[in-house]
Amino acid sequence: MIIAVFGNSFRPDTISEVKHIVDFLQFRGITVVLSPELRHDIVLRDLPSVEDYVASTGETIDFAISVGGDGTFLTTASMVGHLDIPIMGINCGHLGYLAEVQTSNVDSVLDQLITNQYTIEKRSVLEISSSREGKIASPYALNEIAVLKSGLSSMITVEVTLNGQFLHTYKADGLLVATPTGSTAYNLSVGGPLLDPHVNAIILSPVATHSLNIRPLVVLDDSKIDLKISSRNGNYMVSVDGRSQVLNQDIELHIERSSRTIKLVRVEGQTFMQSLKDKLNWGR
Repeated sequence: MIIAVFGNSFRPDTISEVKHIVDFLQFRGITVVLSPELRHDIVLRDLPSVEDYVASTGETIDFAISVGGDGTFLTTASMVGHLDIPIMGINCGHLGYLAEVQTSNVDSVLDQLITNQYTIEKRSVLEISSSREGKIASPYALNEIAVLKSGLSSMITVEVTLNGQFLHTYKADGLLVATPTGSTAYNLSVGGPLLDPHVNAIILSPVATHSLNIRPLVVLDDSKIDLKISSRNGNYMVSVDGRSQVLNQDIELHIERSSRTIKLVRVEGQTFMQSLKDKLNWGR
């Protein structure tokens, strides 16, 4: 078994947890490789990076372990998602909807992984493209795609077409297009609905809308969503799972469900309902 470890090398607690995980896995005879950032920044330089190992051996990685918060998990997903590698998240952050495993349980969870006591969940991914080829630097989102006002400009106007039919022109600080997985992320903070991650749907949630009768909308995940944006300063920002860039308002966007999925490793006791209890204190 070959396991790649990813983590936020700027957090001391993450580094200590990475070292513990590496020691634990190596003691059990598991081959461990590191993300390029960890390989560069921490004192485990005898271990190869993911790219170097795959290039030199031709072998594939069996699992990726993300050590940190949900942001680290999203970064890991963006790096290995195209390789179809299942990801397990170890939480060294705050809430941790994606990085669900607590550090206090990491040894028992790793044992379950090594002894094949786990399941794999596939999560849907959104793909974004633009009317100008090559303008989107990072096109895949596990959580959400956010179209937001740029800098200190006033609200933006987002004209939405759904499956070729005009839906609405949002006048707001922005608009989120979120997956069910992302319903507990940015979408939750703007008042969007919570969805079970297995629901086949996409959420459209306005950010600080200037119309009180406009509410979040849930549509089928085979929907094709087209956006035309205008603003006073002529620009807007698009954020794909937190990876942001500024675009000119004459660039239109197209969003749909990708054929790509992200695989999550789940062990006993990890369910959506349990997350609601643990993270939001439902039923407590």
